[in-house]
Amino acid sequence: MDRVTRHEARLLRHKLKEELKAKGAEEKASINKGLAFKKIGITSAIVIVLLAAIVYGYYAYNSTPGQYDGFAKCLTEKGAVMYGAIEWCKYTKEQAGMFGKSFKYIDYKNYKERSDITITPTWIINGEKLERVQSFDRLASLTGCNYT
Repeated sequence: MDRVTRHEARLLRHKLKEELKAKGAEEKASINKGLAFKKIGITSAIVIVLLAAIVYGYYAYNSTPGQYDGFAKCLTEKGAVMYGAIEWCKYTKEQAGMFGKSFKYIDYKNYKERSDITITPTWIINGEKLERVQSFDRLASLTGCNYT
């Protein structure tokens, strides 16, 4: 039987430690890789659920009628036109906001289309020019439309 010298024994122990260390690092990397895949999977699932909720909410919001759809349609049928600057004018935005999602039925035009429009919003109803934000009562009394 061959005897192992101290030096050889020390080299073998060192080599064994290095192999165990390498094996542990591989296992740790494998575990970390598995956790990374789980995190990606969970994150993807959350993103998909959030996107589905947003799409559903958008669809649900747009598929239900607005509170003032009938009033807005009636104003347009009666020839009422609202001129404004919805991109930057807070008063035009306020008037549009009063209608909520029913504003899409209002005959709205940019104030630049008429040179005589100097204040926004301005309504033209039966040839009469009404400047500034108008109440629903005022719009209803001028057109005969009902907003309730």
